[in-house]
Amino acid sequence: MPGFAKSPPELVERFHAVTDDLPDVQHRLMFGYPALFVAGNMATGLYESSWFVRLGDADRTELLEIDGAGPVEIMPGRSMAGYVALPPSMIADDEPALRSWLARAVAFAQALPPRATRPRRRSG
Repeated sequence: MPGFAKSPPELVERFHAVTDDLPDVQHRLMFGYPALFVAGNMATGLYESSWFVRLGDADRTELLEIDGAGPVEIMPGRSMAGYVALPPSMIADDEPALRSWLARAVAFAQALPPRATRPRRRSG
């Protein structure tokens, strides 16, 4: 299992600043990183210094054509199917484009069948 570096605080702040006002979403931690879920399906999240979105095939292909976008690899050499890391320039400077890709990710997650939530385990 790889070691996980925390996301930079400014990236976490940016994530919340852009996603906190989105309707009908749930903020959760996924492996200790902020993530956004719709009906139990992850739409977007952070991993180390990357911000990724989950998209359908056509949108994923379109995003991958943008300079700086790329596959999401939690484990080296193994891409997460369906997810694309956003270009750092978009995250930092292009809020209209960022919000557009987030809207696409949320719409994709909304179109998926809802995932049943599992009861939380009690510790102790």
